[in-house]
Amino acid sequence: MNSDFRSHEHQGPRGFGGPRGFGPGGPRGFGPGFGPRGFAPAGPTRKRRGDVRLAILSLLAENPSNGYGVIKTIAERSGGNWTPSPGSVYPTLQQLVDEELIEAIGEGKRTEFQLTEAGRTYVTEHADHLESVWASSTGQAEADAGLHESIGKLMGVVHQFRFAATDEQRAAAVTKIDETRRALYGILAD
Repeated sequence: MNSDFRSHEHQGPRGFGGPRGFGPGGPRGFGPGFGPRGFAPAGPTRKRRGDVRLAILSLLAENPSNGYGVIKTIAERSGGNWTPSPGSVYPTLQQLVDEELIEAIGEGKRTEFQLTEAGRTYVTEHADHLESVWASSTGQAEADAGLHESIGKLMGVVHQFRFAATDEQRAAAVTKIDETRRALYGILAD
């Protein structure tokens, strides 16, 4: 067997996930380790290219903007949950120009975009789709916040079991954690 292999059946004496405790956390074994940012929100939500397109049209229906302004406003509107990359925004802006739904105003770094008459018609005809792109971002941010808060609380208690519990309490905790894990998988299976 590979000496680097570690599973929940082959753990060292110091806890879960290796010699430092929970994941790659610090020397105390608790800290960042569940994902790249520990228990912080998992980062920007990935959206489909169509969502970027709809978001841009929605924002330009309100005011002209440049690419940077579009990225900044999307991040603000989604509560920081969605920040599209320049690599998705700028090509989409160009595509919308090619489709004659928006037009460029100005030149160079100060180039802003605004809806054309055809763009205003498109926005009016697709108002429900434009609104849905913002609703999904807000709902996801709220759901993620609740989940991460709950995970953080759970891990705080688990950390206390590592240092302050008796052997009997730890054994009871293992049973409850295993039951909870199975229940969570059951929820995902539904």
